[in-house]
Amino acid sequence: MAPSHVLRCCQRGLAWIPVIFIALVVCWSYYAYVVELCIYTIPSTGEKIIYLVVFHLSFIMFVWSYWKTIFTRPANPSKEFCLPKAEKEQYEKEERPEAQQEILKRVASSLPLYTRTGAGAIRYCDRCQVIKPDRCHHCSACDMCVLKMDHHCPWVNNCVGFSNYKFFILFLAYSLIYCLFIAATVLQYFIKFWTSDLPDSHAKFHVLFLFFVAAMFCISILSLFTYHLWLVGKNRSTIEAFRAPVFRNGPDKNGFSLGFTKNIAQVFGDQKKYWLLPVFTSPRSIVPRSDVPSGHTKASLWTEIGFT
Repeated sequence: MAPSHVLRCCQRGLAWIPVIFIALVVCWSYYAYVVELCIYTIPSTGEKIIYLVVFHLSFIMFVWSYWKTIFTRPANPSKEFCLPKAEKEQYEKEERPEAQQEILKRVASSLPLYTRTGAGAIRYCDRCQVIKPDRCHHCSACDMCVLKMDHHCPWVNNCVGFSNYKFFILFLAYSLIYCLFIAATVLQYFIKFWTSDLPDSHAKFHVLFLFFVAAMFCISILSLFTYHLWLVGKNRSTIEAFRAPVFRNGPDKNGFSLGFTKNIAQVFGDQKKYWLLPVFTSPRSIVPRSDVPSGHTKASLWTEIGFT
């Protein structure tokens, strides 16, 4: 037990290395832009003020959304999805999968479940010992079931899912704005240093390297941000994009789509004034479109699935 506990602690410690790396790069970029570029390189006072104001606005929003993505705990299934004590003991005693499924079906009959396994069975996590709600998956890195799991991101050392997906999208958006602003405003001084229009100084290395780093991150973040915007418009997670969710009547890649506008509201909430702020505003969950009986109104699409 002791060696496995030590190994687990080491794994948790190593998992923070990408986050620490990003934090160090951000701290250096702040110093390079504010001190080396704005204070030591840019001669115009008006230009300095404008650059510093816009830079700090984008920096604050970027750091705020990144912090929220990292430290927002993944949402887990509520107690209603745990097997009652009697059924749990019976489930563990049974060796036949068919008998175990009958127990799960009996318990799940009172739960708002619409998705199944590929074989049509109730989705159950033996590790967490819970019936999986729709769009819930077990994360091996976090060792827990995560509601509306999208993926486990090493750059935030956290699972991206129901509780922090909005924060993750905003993190990508503000980091892209942050890098684009740096690259655009540094470019002219990058060219001047490169063509020797400005004298060599200790700021030269920082300005040149700052442009390369900002441009490199712009390219990588842009592709990821565009992909996740597409997912938001379709109301899909990364997992569902690679493997269509299976409903009672079969797989349907568009089973959770409610239309473009409502799909956006699923992530950002109904109040547009909060869309650009990294504060939690998401609706709780939805009933899949493919399982809604004919004649039901749009209001019947919404259902609450409790979480802890």
